Amino acid sequence: MLGKLSGFDDTIVAVATAPGLGAIAVIRLSGSKAFDITNGLFKGKNLLLQPSHTIHFGSVVSEGTVIDEVVVSLYKGPRSYTGEDVIEISCHGSPYIQQQIIDATTKAGARLAKPGEFTQRAFLNGKLDLTQAESVADLIASNSAASHQTAMQQMRGGFSKELHHLRDQLITFSALIELELDFSQEDVEFADRTRLYELISSSTTTIRHLIDSFRMGNVIKNGVNTAIVGKPNAGKSTLLNTLLNENRAIVSDIAGTTRDTIEEVLNIEGILFRLIDTAGIRESNDTIESIGVQKTMEKIKEAGVVVYLFDANEMSVAELRQQVVAFEADKINFLLVGNKTDIGEAAIRAKFSEIPGILFISAKKHDHVDDLKSALVEKVMSGDINTEDTIVTNARHHSALQEVLKSLFDVKGGMDNGLPGDLLALDIRRALHFLGEITGEVTNEDRLDYIFSKFCIGK
Repeated sequence: MLGKLSGFDDTIVAVATAPGLGAIAVIRLSGSKAFDITNGLFKGKNLLLQPSHTIHFGSVVSEGTVIDEVVVSLYKGPRSYTGEDVIEISCHGSPYIQQQIIDATTKAGARLAKPGEFTQRAFLNGKLDLTQAESVADLIASNSAASHQTAMQQMRGGFSKELHHLRDQLITFSALIELELDFSQEDVEFADRTRLYELISSSTTTIRHLIDSFRMGNVIKNGVNTAIVGKPNAGKSTLLNTLLNENRAIVSDIAGTTRDTIEEVLNIEGILFRLIDTAGIRESNDTIESIGVQKTMEKIKEAGVVVYLFDANEMSVAELRQQVVAFEADKINFLLVGNKTDIGEAAIRAKFSEIPGILFISAKKHDHVDDLKSALVEKVMSGDINTEDTIVTNARHHSALQEVLKSLFDVKGGMDNGLPGDLLALDIRRALHFLGEITGEVTNEDRLDYIFSKFCIGK
């Protein structure tokens, strides 16, 4: 187990705002010498005499040259993001100015921060657990309401609280079972097996729910690839343009106009759908079109959802039923969408009444397109999970939870078969190990370096 550290020998510095030209930029320092280094460059008040959580106007001067007028924010440890002394210098956003200030601080004794090192120090100093630290990166990368809400919920410790509660209960039982081993000759039972059964049952339900939430969490975090497929002239490009409210794809009455895939992102109710307009599926002697059809088949296999668009006037019931059988055989998650229903919609609905679940639209007239959007959201979102719940979005967490669940099954199986306490304790400790891996109570330096290396510099 890697213990939390109370301090570091060096002071780190990095630009905390996005790279490039802007109105302002923020340069962050953290470490025991953050105040001394900044005070040596700052012309204004003596920062060493100022209270924490105050801001001060002045200039940054290096080797007699004024670099910029700045505002300096002071955060004395442990009341700071990292738990250390932290300084934030707000300067003008010129990349040249930023680099000059960074160079001045490194000459004065700071070193450049590694990616994620500020958050890593926050974790090592006990300001965040590992799930909260990882949610910082998710929050920065959030690009929809759902991904933002999920990251905020985790950063505030919602996920951690559930795991810590479970871990505390398992630790108690593990300690009682191991205490029994000291009194094995007296045949004393300290750990109530009935209560342990109840704990394992409730814990299994909780862990399963978290594991099941990963499918939706992955959708929220990364979006879902959505392939629009069908025969040539089914209206795929028209539908893409309608969904995006712009003329992104070329629309023509000539079959086979779309030769390559066209990809765009659409936000529907906070979920990102990566729409892929594909080449029409048909046999063709045209080499380029044939390559397009081959790419379409590849996109179908990769897609989280396939929107099968067909001309409701031209498609036969038997042919559509055959397509449904093919999708089901390949275990493809699909929506059937009948297009070009602006004339004779009632007759078209009657024609396909034997096949359930078809959405009928007119992409050209924008009829029922909102129904299609709602159906897409429903298709990828699990009905018994909502974004108010704790949702697992991290593949590392998902993998560890599966190991926890396996260990809990082993504990229950052991009790069913009357295994002795020492063997039950081993399975409980295994569950505790993987719970600890999620929150960072059990980890190693190499794993931490890997996790935080995926953060942006300055965070």
